[in-house]
This record gives sequence, C-alpha cells and structure tokens, in this order.
Amino acid sequence: RICSGTRAGSRSKITRLSSKGKKMKSLPPVLGALAALWGFAACTHIAAPLPPPVLAVAPSFAAPLPHAGNPAKLKDWWASWGDSTLLELIERSQAQSSTLAAAAARIAGARATLASVGASRWPNVSLGAHETRSGAPDMPSNFAAPTQSRGVSVDAIWELDLFGSGRQALSAAAASARADARTLEWHDARVTLAADIATGYVNLRSCEILLIGFERDSQSRAETARLIDLKAKAGFTAPAEAALTEASAAEARARTTQQRASCELEIKALATLTTFDEPTLRSKLATRQARMPVVRGWDLQRVPGAALTQRPDLAAALRELDAIASDIGVADADRLPRITLSGALGYVGLPDAGKTWSFGPAISLPIFDAGRRAAAVNLAASRYAEASAQLQERASRAVREVEEALVRLASAAAREEDTRSAQKGFEAFATAAESKVRVGVGSVVELEEARRAVVAAQGAAVNLERERLTAWVSLYRAVGGGWEREQTITTISAK
Repeated sequence: RICSGTRAGSRSKITRLSSKGKKMKSLPPVLGALAALWGFAACTHIAAPLPPPVLAVAPSFAAPLPHAGNPAKLKDWWASWGDSTLLELIERSQAQSSTLAAAAARIAGARATLASVGASRWPNVSLGAHETRSGAPDMPSNFAAPTQSRGVSVDAIWELDLFGSGRQALSAAAASARADARTLEWHDARVTLAADIATGYVNLRSCEILLIGFERDSQSRAETARLIDLKAKAGFTAPAEAALTEASAAEARARTTQQRASCELEIKALATLTTFDEPTLRSKLATRQARMPVVRGWDLQRVPGAALTQRPDLAAALRELDAIASDIGVADADRLPRITLSGALGYVGLPDAGKTWSFGPAISLPIFDAGRRAAAVNLAASRYAEASAQLQERASRAVREVEEALVRLASAAAREEDTRSAQKGFEAFATAAESKVRVGVGSVVELEEARRAVVAAQGAAVNLERERLTAWVSLYRAVGGGWEREQTITTISAK
C-alpha cells in the first residue's frame, strides 16, 4: 500500500511504502514488525499540503535570462546609448567586479553541494590496510614472543532510500534548485552593476554640464562686479550696487566650487565600480566630457508584460522557494526509518592470510526525540510561508518599479518643450539686462534676478535630461535587463 502527500506544489511529492509492501518481507520478523508500525504511524502524521505561490503578475518564470544569459550581449543593449566610454566602463566592471566574483563563488559552492548530495545516493566504498605488532616486554621472552598481523579489506555501506520516497532525491532537488538560484543571482548582479555604472555615468555627465554653466556664470558675475566697482569708485553708481554684484559673484564662486566637488565624488564612485585607477578613468572620461548619452530607437509608453518574467531576482526567489519545499520533504522523511546495507571483504594474517567477509542490513528507527523532528518540519514549513510572502511582495514591487519608470519617462517627455522654451527665454532676457547694465541704463537688481533665473533654467534642463536617462536605467533594471522589441506590447498593472 502506498500513502502519499504533496508539499509546496507538484515538485515536492513525497511517497512512502507502508509495512505491507513486498520489500519488507526480507527483513527479520522483529524488524519487519517495527517497520510496519512505524510506516503506519508515518502515514497517519503527514501534514496538509502547502499551497504553491500564486503571483498577481508574471505567472511563469520560463522566459530567457537577461541578454539571453550571455554576458557579451550586455554590450548590445547599451550600444543603443551611443556612448563608447559608457560601454567600456560597463565591460570593465563586468570583468573585474568583486561583487560578481563573490556571486560566481557562491555558484561554485552551490554546485559542489549538489555534487556532494548526489554522491550520497551511491554506495560508499573504501579500501583499508593495517599492520600491527604486539608483545609483552615485562614477561619472559619465551612466554610472550612478539606477534605480527597484517591485513587488507574492502568495506562498503549503502543507505537504501526506501522510506520517505526519496529522502536523498529530495535533498538533491533542493541542492539543484539552490544552484539555479545562485546562478540567477549572478545574472541579477550583472544587471544591477551595469545599471549602477550607467546611473553614475549619467550623473557625472550632467554634473559636468552644470559645472561648465556655473563657471561661465561665475566669470560673468565677476566681470560685472569689477565694472560696477569701478563705477562706484568713480561716483557713477551707488556703493550698494557694487556690494550686491560682489555678493552675487561670491555666491557664484561658492556654487561652482560645490559643483566641482560633486563631480569629483561621482568620479570616485565610478572608479570604485569599474576598478579603474583614477588617472586612467579620468583620461577615458575626458574623451566625452560634458556630453550626455543619447538613447536611440526607444519610445515606449508601455512595456511587454512578459518582460518581468526575465527578472533574475524573481526567478531566483522562485527557485529558492522550490528548494525550501524540498527541505520540507527532507525534514518529514527524517521521521521515518533508515535502512542500510553494509559489507566487508578482507584478508587478515598476511602473508598466511585468512579470508574474512561480512554482509547484512541494518535498520534505524527514531523512537523518541522530544519533538525535534516534528519541529524541523514545522520550521521548514514556516520558512516556506515566509519565502512565499516575500516572493509575492517582490513581484508586486517589480510591477511598481516598471510603472514608476514609465511615469518618469512620460513626465520628462511632457516637460521637455516647456523647459527648453523657458531656458531660451531667460537667457535672452539676461543677455539684454547685462547689455543695459554695461552701458549704464539698466538695473543691477534686475540683472541679478535674470541671472538667477538663467541658472535655475539651465539646471532644470540638465536635470530633466538626467531624469529621462536615469528613468531608462530604472526601467532596464526593473524588467531584469532589457527586453526584446519583438515582444507583444501589453500593459503592466498591479493587482
């Protein structure tokens, strides 16, 4: 008779042979009776199956990995940005990142664990040899002559995975799922690292553009302050106007110094991410200084709904959930008997050897453990419930991240024309105000107000472009590393 239970979906099926099964007949009567009682008790204590996770989005995680799982294709996606320096920084980070190296080491560890678990399903055979000499030195020599013994033996032991329908198979399934999860986490680290590089690069380029504008503004204000000071000393203008222009020039210098420091911090952050030394990184960055990347060929209002299925972090979380489901089966199977076969073949007393051998089964029945094994099952079940809830939360957050990125892209596009128009208008007004002040017919207060408006408008234009590009980076990260244009466009919405 077969009693079965299912935990955490179809991947964690647990089948047990009861005491009336034919395979029990070869055991001695006492052991067979004990096993029968235990098998009946085990069948009556199977916990209720755990429901598989039901996600509001991304019903399947069978989509290809980001960039088809090929690190070289990472370059293809970022090539649409039209910036060779950015590509070089991303390639360098992918090759030298300690984060990726650590993720790769975790993959190797998970695969080693899988190999170890798989090996436990086969017999363990060992070869041994010994040589001993013995005697009684305190006794008369004719009474206790030294003796010598040599021998070799081959020993084997094999646990028959009968009860629990594959205790070892469940352990192997858990190890395999965790190896897959570690591989997916490595892909997620690649995507995250590329996105971090792109974000830092965009921040640096926007910082450089603003710095150039601040430097020009500072020079212009310094020149105006010089001229007004000369006029004030000659008595052609009030000393208060000279004080105002000098204060304005000082403000511009302070803003420029602060902006320069911000750019330096961005460079240092990129040096850490790319592992380039600063002199080398600065020489590479100088080739496209103060030039923003230009995203070509992308104009989206919606994203393929299936794109979320290629998010490696979601796929890794699901595989980890599969592993925990298998852990539940392993913990439950640990409450059942263990049967092992052992044997040995050897020679003792070499060179005049006598053959020895032994063979026989052994059964281990857990009788009393003060609830330790039952607690292990409950612990694994609670871990499954926790991981399932976390997976659902992560999936919902993924949808939100995509929608937020699309909102920022749409907002940037809607504000672009007005922002450019405002910048041009303020610049034209400031130019006219400066010309009037230089010929002595304008208001210094009016000029300073115009300059502040220009600085604000220029900053808004640069920040708008930075916001648009970083929204693209956020969208790239949110869908797990790009998507194929050929996919059907469907709306992504939270449920």
